[in-house]
Amino acid sequence: MPLYSDIPSLQSALHQGQSTTVDIVQYYLDQIEQSKALNIYVEVYAKEALALAKTQDEYRKAGKTLGKLAGVIVSIKDVICYQAHGVTAGSKILEGFESLFSATAVERLLAEDAIIIGRTNCDEFAMGSTNESTVYGPTRNAADPSRIPGGSSGAAAVSIQANTCMIALGSDTGGSVRQPAAFCGVIGFKPSYGRISRHGLLAYGSSFDQIGLLSHSVHDIALLLEIIAGGDEYDATSSTKEVPAYSQLLSYSEKAKIAYIDTALNHPGLDKDVKNNAEQFLNQLKEKGHKVEAVSFDLLDYIIPAYYVLTTAEASTNLSRYDGIRFGYRSEKGASLEETYIESRSEGFGKEVKRRIMLGTFVLSAGYYDAYYARAQKVRRQLVNQFNAIFENFDFIFLPTTPSPAWPIGESLEDPVAMYLSDIYTVAANMAGLPAISIPSGLHAPTGLPLGVQLMGKAFEEDRLLGFVADLY
Repeated sequence: MPLYSDIPSLQSALHQGQSTTVDIVQYYLDQIEQSKALNIYVEVYAKEALALAKTQDEYRKAGKTLGKLAGVIVSIKDVICYQAHGVTAGSKILEGFESLFSATAVERLLAEDAIIIGRTNCDEFAMGSTNESTVYGPTRNAADPSRIPGGSSGAAAVSIQANTCMIALGSDTGGSVRQPAAFCGVIGFKPSYGRISRHGLLAYGSSFDQIGLLSHSVHDIALLLEIIAGGDEYDATSSTKEVPAYSQLLSYSEKAKIAYIDTALNHPGLDKDVKNNAEQFLNQLKEKGHKVEAVSFDLLDYIIPAYYVLTTAEASTNLSRYDGIRFGYRSEKGASLEETYIESRSEGFGKEVKRRIMLGTFVLSAGYYDAYYARAQKVRRQLVNQFNAIFENFDFIFLPTTPSPAWPIGESLEDPVAMYLSDIYTVAANMAGLPAISIPSGLHAPTGLPLGVQLMGKAFEEDRLLGFVADLY
């Protein structure tokens, strides 16, 4: 169980003198130590966190004003920059690298007195769905340590699952926050594309990447979102739309119209118990008076191929900066500049990252650009159009978060296509730039493992999506 159910209960305890920030930090450090076998953290900022906690307690005792996140303990994924702290994206290629600046999201957290307790493990450069393709070794699912936690923000999800922090920052390129949230029985939220600045987020697929949030509490996610969202001069793709006070809008009084994709619930790759769990959730919505209807959607089997064509193309470009010359790992084998490039990248990148760089280079090559990349962009446009058509008549779109529960560690390493297909229900939100949230929906009957279901909302209507989910709890 969490130490406190949400941020308001934590801060109430602090204000009433029932606890101190030092005590809270120490509790989470103890939890980190007890869960060490799960391999959640790449680095823990114990001394720094305790020093900040002591300062906050002194300020509170002196009657000084503290920020909205005073006492709140946060973990950050190892792809998010924090000035003067390491960031390696789970890769040897960034061995020993320290960031020269903080991500905009991190700066906004710190400005409200959040305490960052450490950085969490992840699939290398966020490329993976299992948290196994990392130089630090796999992270394990706290519900069953023989199972994966999902990825690429798997350790971020386990940091919440194992109660080592109150909220976690991850990144979501194709479901990398929502899929592990489902596997770990926590809440995982991805906002609309552009809602949170990507400045300081190491790039994988620039037109897909978004910082996402994981927690046990919808309120905490809403509060963090209102603090870190908004335009940023360092990110031209960030939205300048007004940021609502999400934490004050957590209600949904009307009856919603919810569409579910019939081909998704009847897909041959969907585990029968996951299907039963999803159908039970839909029945619960009906019992609450919400309207639930099936809608036709003929692009489901095209989403994964299009997604991997587009993201690998963007990855091959984004990762060209890691050359062994400017920063990070450099091979000692190169006798010339070209050999240094080749050897550094060959030794520094892992198997999955190399695979995606080569795929991306291939689909962008002169003879195949139109056959693959241009065609995938057309699929993306059709996907957006179909979702827009659905949202003309519905408030939200429902999908299972994953087609199966978490599988055993090592099972998918020799079959990357099987791993890619595990993202079938999550990538659509990234392709279309829509907000989406995965919420716990029970346990998988045969294994007892956590399951999640997913709701997508209209672009930049996070307030309605979070309000609806909050009303369900």
